[in-house]
Amino acid sequence: MESALLFYFAAANGWVLMQGMTAKSKAFRTLTHITACVTVLATHAATVASAQSAHIPPPPTTASINTVETIHGISVSDPYQWLEDSSSPQTQAWIKSQQEYASSLLSQRPEMDALRKDIYALTDIEEAQRVIYRQGRYFILKKLPSHEIAALYVRDAESGPEKLLLDPSIWSSDHTETLDLLNVSEDGKLIAYGVRRGGRDQLSIHFYDVPTGKDLPDVLPEARYIYWSLPMTPDRSRLYYVKFEDQGPRLYEHKLGTNPQQDALIFGQGIGPQMILVAGISHDGSLLLMHVLHGASGSTDIYFKDLRKQDEIKTLVKDIPATFTAEAADDKIFIQTNWKASNGTIMVADAAHPEPEHWRTLIPEDSSTIQMFRLAGGKLLVNYMNTAHSELRLFDENGKASGNIALPGMGSVATIDSDWKSPIVCFSYTSFQTPTTFFSYSVASGKTIAISAPQTPAALADVVVDQVWYKSKDGTRVSMFLAHKKNLVKDGNAAILLYGYGGFNWAQLPTFSPETGVWLERGGVYAVANIRGGNEFGEAWHRAGELDKKQNSFDDFIAAGQWLADNNYTKPSRLAIQGLSNGGLLVTACITQRPDLFAAAIGRYPLIDMVRYERFSIARWWATEYGSASDPAQFRNLYAYSPYHHVQKGTKYPAALLISGEGDTRVDPSHARKMTAALQNATTSDRPVLLLYDSKSGHSSSLSTAAEVDQTANEVAFLLWQLGSPE
Repeated sequence: MESALLFYFAAANGWVLMQGMTAKSKAFRTLTHITACVTVLATHAATVASAQSAHIPPPPTTASINTVETIHGISVSDPYQWLEDSSSPQTQAWIKSQQEYASSLLSQRPEMDALRKDIYALTDIEEAQRVIYRQGRYFILKKLPSHEIAALYVRDAESGPEKLLLDPSIWSSDHTETLDLLNVSEDGKLIAYGVRRGGRDQLSIHFYDVPTGKDLPDVLPEARYIYWSLPMTPDRSRLYYVKFEDQGPRLYEHKLGTNPQQDALIFGQGIGPQMILVAGISHDGSLLLMHVLHGASGSTDIYFKDLRKQDEIKTLVKDIPATFTAEAADDKIFIQTNWKASNGTIMVADAAHPEPEHWRTLIPEDSSTIQMFRLAGGKLLVNYMNTAHSELRLFDENGKASGNIALPGMGSVATIDSDWKSPIVCFSYTSFQTPTTFFSYSVASGKTIAISAPQTPAALADVVVDQVWYKSKDGTRVSMFLAHKKNLVKDGNAAILLYGYGGFNWAQLPTFSPETGVWLERGGVYAVANIRGGNEFGEAWHRAGELDKKQNSFDDFIAAGQWLADNNYTKPSRLAIQGLSNGGLLVTACITQRPDLFAAAIGRYPLIDMVRYERFSIARWWATEYGSASDPAQFRNLYAYSPYHHVQKGTKYPAALLISGEGDTRVDPSHARKMTAALQNATTSDRPVLLLYDSKSGHSSSLSTAAEVDQTANEVAFLLWQLGSPE
């Protein structure tokens, strides 16, 4: 789950009241848990619903335990609640049986060997993840061909020699420990980096001294940090970090060379666990900015402190129902906001007079949506979304337009690294046909040079991208991208993979992945629907797909599939849908609402049980997006569409492939476990319901080449199995 604000900085346990169980029901639950332990060990039970296909073996048996909770006067059935306990022997046995079942069906697919070869060719390429410029040198985190995971390099100038600095491939034999580049000091002598185990959101933070080639003794132990925001003073003596603790997020100051246990608490007292805190610092180290997010997609308060003085923390903005992000330079604070401007505007405040009544508009709202902005070489670099693809524009400090940075095509800029005094901007670019490329842009000369540029696969040279518009259920016009080979014939038989997200202000722009690439190579159509809930068309577009309007997201996605069928692109037997995280909620909601429209659905790390979602991990942050089951009206909204609670026995459901694992510390994997059991026990179609469960991957995973090839091959094999060959 991300928000536009979290995406901007990155690039973003139980409130339900219910009645207790009776002694009788507890005894029944104990008995049925024992029964479950026995039944799940029988991996391929002989008896299943009579309508189960004879062509594939039946799934493992899952015990249904009739747990009923009364919430705000409504009885809510939860027959697979016992699968929430991942540590129980019963759940572990069930997971093992599901792993074996999915593997036995997917590994024997006849196209698997060829798929692995093709996917490997698109995965084993140069793949940069971040590039930071400091004092004439580029610090590049990238994976090279024949290397399993990304390593950190430093390059002298644009095309000078490179030197390997940190190689995480030696940290773990299975390459599940990976490196995140967090920050580099202004003089390029100190690197802050994270060490992540598997796909966990948590990491430990380390410091590497470039001149000596050794780590400093300072280590921030593994925890949940705002790891992409690790501001450092220009003299690299101090840095600031946000750590999430049980009572809420807290901002600390760490002085290099001291024990982290002695770090001073700077800000956060009184901020509860439902809040998110993000810090930033001005180029000269004078102003420390603190953003307090009211949940992952709620309003934002901003505070700041002048580190040159002993002044108290001051308020920049508070209690305004809008989102704000700020950067500071030369005692000015530049502020991006959707306050009274759905598409976004940029304002400026004087640190001496920070009250909103003293702000002035620097860059007014226009027809394109502001995704993010950065201070860059004395200018403002604004990343716009123009009809759902990226556009980079430059403005001087007075808001006067000073040109654009040309992009290779209709694609997406996700990462920008720059600074107020730096002459160089580093940014990423990708599209459906183009793997992620990083460019260096000179603010003074206007010259753009590729720093890391994998070749566009030859088989994708004839791929074209169309942007179409269709009407949703309520008549709203929605954009959709269609990527396909030039020779596509609209005969109603195209194999289409339709992707969506629709939440948390997160726009879905054209991007590349090995899965997309191999699907297009084989003649498939890849579609991305810009449904409500994202912010492709401003904050109003986001608000139209959240809380009590969440159904709009599902209606938009269903309408996309229906439009593809009605306009002679495809038919339901050749249409699959896919989503990640909140997108997993999207696809499971759509197959429970329109099971007849789709042949297959893939949900990666999906959110599904909307009645109990807040009870797990960081899900309390998402109440601003979905609502809370502790509120009677919001509970009814959640219950009305919660996919898990709308699985109906005797329904012919599409094939489903759910992907999760214990490494996901963001969306609890119990969502995927419970939905797998529900669909397997309910469907009367001849299509499989599978769970791919990996204990080492998760939301924040940067997969090794081998792991990515394996997961992608399973997904594409599943699609080919269910849709048939695209060509």
